[in-house]
Amino acid sequence: MNPLQRVARNPTAYRWLVLRGRPIAELLEALLRFVTGGRFGVLDLTGLPNVQITTSGRKTGLARTATVQCVPTDDGLMVVGSNWGRERHPSWSANLKAAERVSVRRRGHRFTAKVRLLTGEERERAWATVLRHWPNYQIAQDRAGGRQFRLFLLTPTT
Repeated sequence: MNPLQRVARNPTAYRWLVLRGRPIAELLEALLRFVTGGRFGVLDLTGLPNVQITTSGRKTGLARTATVQCVPTDDGLMVVGSNWGRERHPSWSANLKAAERVSVRRRGHRFTAKVRLLTGEERERAWATVLRHWPNYQIAQDRAGGRQFRLFLLTPTT
């Protein structure tokens, strides 16, 4: 585990990041993605699994790309619409919710994936898996008040 990953996994450091460091992390992410042509970002620095997802904006129809942390599963990848624990869902999750397919870029490889919003009991099992992978999501969930994070399963298509 690299030193930045150790810091990111520390609940105290994560609380600080969620409460005060978000603008810095977002600026650094944008800068790193720009300089590296989209190949490297903050989550890569910390050694955390992540993907870039590109889908059409639900209102504009324009391509929208977001970098999100992911949880690898046997079926594909799970992504969580945490939005740093803010009261509103992230805009990328609304676009993903409206899409059937998404373009995914992971470690330099691109593929198309089928999108499925997880609900009910399936979502609860997935949430337990997500928390085993990244316990700090619970900190963000507690901060979000009554908003339940959207969980998506991205299944690669052939």
